[in-house]
Amino acid sequence: MIGTLSKMKSSLTQNNSVEYNLPIGEHLVPLNPLLGKHIAFKHTGQIFCSSCGKKTKKSFSQGHCFRCMQKLASCDMCILKPETCHFAQGTCREPEWGEQNCMIPHFVYLSNTSGLKVGITRHSQVPTRWIDQGATQALPIFKVNTRLQSGLVETALGEFIADKTNWRAMLKGNNESMDLKQHANELIPQIAARLEQIQLEFGEEAVQQLEEDIVNIDYPVDQFPTKITSFNLDKHPEVSGILQGIKGQYLLLDTGVINIRKFTSYEIEMLD
Repeated sequence: MIGTLSKMKSSLTQNNSVEYNLPIGEHLVPLNPLLGKHIAFKHTGQIFCSSCGKKTKKSFSQGHCFRCMQKLASCDMCILKPETCHFAQGTCREPEWGEQNCMIPHFVYLSNTSGLKVGITRHSQVPTRWIDQGATQALPIFKVNTRLQSGLVETALGEFIADKTNWRAMLKGNNESMDLKQHANELIPQIAARLEQIQLEFGEEAVQQLEEDIVNIDYPVDQFPTKITSFNLDKHPEVSGILQGIKGQYLLLDTGVINIRKFTSYEIEMLD
């Protein structure tokens, strides 16, 4: 089986466990049944842009050629820093894409990854976003009308808690359970002035506080690594070992870990 990698597809079952599938070109490989078994694949040396499909020597912005990285709105810096969204200024690279992806409702959430963290996601990406980050618990606390507004709220909360995941800590085990509702009750009053500013600028309905239940997430992991060693397909094209777990977008092998999303658009061949 040969094809280009895409980030793993995930779904949350009724008992809060994650099921993973690995896209390889047109193939979709169920991963949960491979837990505890030997898997192996190698990079063929070829990379194909996930947008235009052209061969590229290097992957930019998780799977794009340089030209697409430069022109696509999904690769703009404001995707990483939503508080810098410039759609309203008329300078979005792709206004239609911006309408469909940024000018829509977003959630601001608290999660338990390597610790307490704040994040944002489109309403359509729940719970996928939490799973991709390796969160074991998540709680939506605000609903806002646009990506820009979500970034402003996230930035306010980011002054008090982390807004990034320590991926090494996340892969070494599950963090202790947290009372995310209690954390929300403690944090929200601390950003009351900032929330008021956002509502004055965008309207009172721009930020809606939510009363949601905590979502618990259970990953298919038999054993967490005690030492993190990462596979890098650019330096060592072959990956092999016993699949001991899957968390976030990482495969945990007894020989090391690999971030599948990092190697989006790399062509690989599954080995027997």
